[in-house]
Amino acid sequence: MLTFDVARDWIDRWDRQQEGYLPDREERFTALIDAVEAGIGRPDPLVIDLGCGPGSLSARLLHRLPQATVVAVDTDPLLLSLGRARYGGTTGLRFADLDLRTPGWTAGLGLDRPADVAVSTTALHWLPEHHLRTVYRELAGVLRPGGLFLNGDHLGVDDTTPGIGRLEVAVHQMEERRRFAEGRPEDWRQWWDAIAADPALADANAARGSRTSAANHDGSESAHLSTHVGALREAGFGEIGTLWQRGNDRLLCAIRS
Repeated sequence: MLTFDVARDWIDRWDRQQEGYLPDREERFTALIDAVEAGIGRPDPLVIDLGCGPGSLSARLLHRLPQATVVAVDTDPLLLSLGRARYGGTTGLRFADLDLRTPGWTAGLGLDRPADVAVSTTALHWLPEHHLRTVYRELAGVLRPGGLFLNGDHLGVDDTTPGIGRLEVAVHQMEERRRFAEGRPEDWRQWWDAIAADPALADANAARGSRTSAANHDGSESAHLSTHVGALREAGFGEIGTLWQRGNDRLLCAIRS
């Protein structure tokens, strides 16, 4: 049985390695949760967290908005195991093992009303464009009119404005160098290699290894801002824009028509 203490320690390590790629990760989390609080207009929103990983965003959101209900969605059994062991006792939080690439995934959310907001951070870039378009169409079907979609990710503009795109990447890289002048934390691959060597996670690792949909989604298939904006417009979202940005790391917001 995966214990609370083991899960807490590994999630703390997860957060540190993620910060190695996202020096302003906590600031982006804060901006996203600010937008939920300011944009929904109720203290008890129903939230869907897409590609939740071990639940880092969901936990922070519920810390700020303890009356919220969050359905945290992922398909990686190891990350879900960590999240359930660490945050399983958190009121208002429920993890859902669903693959966003499988049509009909929204039926597995168990919603009793339309959601007020959907959120995601550093996750949806791994979806190929055709899957991303399908995900956004399904998502629009379970969001209430006026509901929000908030996506924090590296979304580049080099396909439409290459000069600005290069500058955005440079700004992000310069901040990384300043933040980690004395050395970077472990990277993504080092974290997964360390996880694989921990006997406490042997069962979860075996489950992950048998599920290729979990093990093979660490690429950047939909890394352009224009791809997400186009897919959101096609899905029925009206206003779409950037709420927060640092280099090419941005918080994209879309309002359901």
